[in-house]
Amino acid sequence: MASGALPRSGERWERGAAGETARARAARGGEVGVPRVGFAGVGWIGRHRMEAIVEAGPVQVAAIVDPDPAATSAASALAPSAAIVDSFERLLDLELDGVVIATPSAAHAEQATAALERGAAVFCQKPLGRTAAETEAVVSAARTADRLLGVDLCYRRTAAMERVREAVVAGELGRVHAADLTFHNAYGPDRSWFYDPGLAGGGCLVDLGTHLVDLALWVLGFPSVDRISSRLYHRGRLVRPSDQVAEDHALVELGLDGGATVRIACSWNLHAGRDAVIEAAFYGDEGGAAMRNVAGSFYDFTADLYRGTSARRLADPPDAWGGRTIVGWAKSLARGHGFDPDIGQAIDVARVLDRVYERCAY
Repeated sequence: MASGALPRSGERWERGAAGETARARAARGGEVGVPRVGFAGVGWIGRHRMEAIVEAGPVQVAAIVDPDPAATSAASALAPSAAIVDSFERLLDLELDGVVIATPSAAHAEQATAALERGAAVFCQKPLGRTAAETEAVVSAARTADRLLGVDLCYRRTAAMERVREAVVAGELGRVHAADLTFHNAYGPDRSWFYDPGLAGGGCLVDLGTHLVDLALWVLGFPSVDRISSRLYHRGRLVRPSDQVAEDHALVELGLDGGATVRIACSWNLHAGRDAVIEAAFYGDEGGAAMRNVAGSFYDFTADLYRGTSARRLADPPDAWGGRTIVGWAKSLARGHGFDPDIGQAIDVARVLDRVYERCAY
């Protein structure tokens, strides 16, 4: 698929009512109303995020584009009044207040930049860009346009991860010197483009490790990364970034400013004995804290605070966390928020991945 546009789906183009954006109406003193948002890509993750904001109600889903008629039909059931369009460009022609991007990774940076330059806020699935350069370009476009830009780093918003971060920030662990983060997925992605580094930006490290790098740096306050070492594997064989294959197992160690060490492990199709192993543990001189998934679940997490051999539970399932990040973005959009400088953290994460893949030396 060409970057920056979705192929035609065969669906009829329905322009609908292409009115002013909420920001434009406010600028001329008119009624702001509910922001109008379009969805580019409505596969499983796109539909799940759509359902979350439809239920929350801060924005109106006004338009949908996807090359798969079955996906479009399923999404239309969630937002019956949304116009069905046949290209990303025609989605932008509707002068929307926001665009949600859940297309293949190769299209993210170009599509996000195009939407921002047309005056729309953007919420994008990770990665925002396949490289740090692509990510920086999107963030720069958002800053220039003063538009809200969000990335779906959804594990931050699990109750378990929030409790762990609160414990670290409150100093309950003392000085944190070590962290171990793991995401083993017993299944590989079901779309072929995930296995093409040119399209995806990498393998399991981009797909799963992006979340782990982000969580580690977010919990610890985004310190600078002084040292990186890594080993990447494909079907059990050690590979180099220059081999241009998508790694299915990655082991990465980050040395942080201040002396802390972060170890990251992620994989597809690992013989893990369960559907998934997802953990984020932090250790200090006064205690530890960890988020862990329950019985191999992709959705249920606990959090515990450790003191020696004792543990105190901080969070338990159930926890409906999957849509919290996009709902937060939608509520900020409805309140008229513009550029949020915290999105620059996405560049920090992308630079770590670039260094692992030896794309540059920051």
